[in-house]
Amino acid sequence: MNIDPKTALQRTETLMLDMDGTVLDLAFDNYVWTDLVPRRYAAANGMTLDAARDHLFNQYRAVQGDLEWYCLDHWCERLGIDVMQLHHDVNHRIGYLPGALDFLRTVHKQDTRVLLVTNSHPDTLALKDAVTGLGDYFDGVFSSHNYGHAKESQAFWHALQDDVGFDIETTLFVDDNQPVLQSAHDYGVKMLVTVTRPDTTQPLKRGSDFRGVESVADML
Repeated sequence: MNIDPKTALQRTETLMLDMDGTVLDLAFDNYVWTDLVPRRYAAANGMTLDAARDHLFNQYRAVQGDLEWYCLDHWCERLGIDVMQLHHDVNHRIGYLPGALDFLRTVHKQDTRVLLVTNSHPDTLALKDAVTGLGDYFDGVFSSHNYGHAKESQAFWHALQDDVGFDIETTLFVDDNQPVLQSAHDYGVKMLVTVTRPDTTQPLKRGSDFRGVESVADML
């Protein structure tokens, strides 16, 4: 469906928002997984940072899009590192994307049902909620870990539908992950928008098949 992001909210009954890269700055997660974890892994295993990154990035790619990719328990066991502690150590880096908090405050006052729909591990989700208070702006918070399937999987959307019930014609879903948006599209969700600047330290992402906004605030 070729929608106009600036008017989509006018016909939206259920607004589903991703967390990392949609509401919160993905720069935090990218720092943890591409910088902090490799440095800790290199130190623990007597490796150079480049060698550690090569090794870890190969492991990341092997499970990308699967629930294991988003699972802290998986990585703690696989790497022998307390990854959750690393998140706590740098939690001052957690923050909203530009305009996102004002957007949440605005839509929270409207009649639209607003749901947080994330692949984030529940422990990471709890940390980010504690730091930002983002849970206050949602009518429901749903992690794919509670369903046993990542958002990239059709099984996730069927489970979410069974849990909360949503009309695919009047649901607007916003995410920065293209395979996730494609999965929602394949399920039948008609209104889909991508965030083109999920990480404030990186340039705009281009070439998506979905209509894009630099910030969710651009939809107001």
